[in-house]
Amino acid sequence: MEKVIKPQNQGTKQLFKNPILEKLSRTHISVPLIIFFLYSSGLLYWSITHTTLSASVTVLMFLLGLIAFTWVEYNVHRYVFHMEPTTQRKANIQYTMHGVHHEFPKDKSRLAMPPLLSITLSTLLLLIFRLILGDLVFSFLPGFLAGYAAYLSVHYMVHAYQPPKNFLKILWVNHAIHHYKDGVGVYGVSSPLWDYIYGTMDTHTPTHH
Repeated sequence: MEKVIKPQNQGTKQLFKNPILEKLSRTHISVPLIIFFLYSSGLLYWSITHTTLSASVTVLMFLLGLIAFTWVEYNVHRYVFHMEPTTQRKANIQYTMHGVHHEFPKDKSRLAMPPLLSITLSTLLLLIFRLILGDLVFSFLPGFLAGYAAYLSVHYMVHAYQPPKNFLKILWVNHAIHHYKDGVGVYGVSSPLWDYIYGTMDTHTPTHH
């Protein structure tokens, strides 16, 4: 069973002894958002100028990419970020990737993927999806990355700002349950869709604030 980490409302933690690695593990939220925007814009421009995809197909693939990301977000959060630490190595990996965020949820410098990883991941996804989708990748991946940017934005806001007094408040409530109840369940951040589909939506009120 994954160890439940008691959250600290303030502070941060050094993950790496090497100062360069430590610096690379942090980023301002605007940096990956700009990277994904530019990357997606470039792909869409290429699609318009170098492929024969119609406008309707482009929009459809963009929306499919957006929806696909919410499914990937859910599964990565559930099965990778919250992997069972059956060995010390797995425990260390889980803590570095996500456990430190549960311990210091207010640390704004670790609320998004660092720039180097953002660029690397985008490029790997481009190569993989290109093999599967062909030219459709130039409209599918922008939607996927837009979903990623939306996730990063929501995740940052729910940790950095008070919940709004409108229908979006539920995103704050859901993520508070995930962090302050027991760290399991309610894995969707940008959308609760897959928690409802897979039965991991917990409606209990969090015990800490």
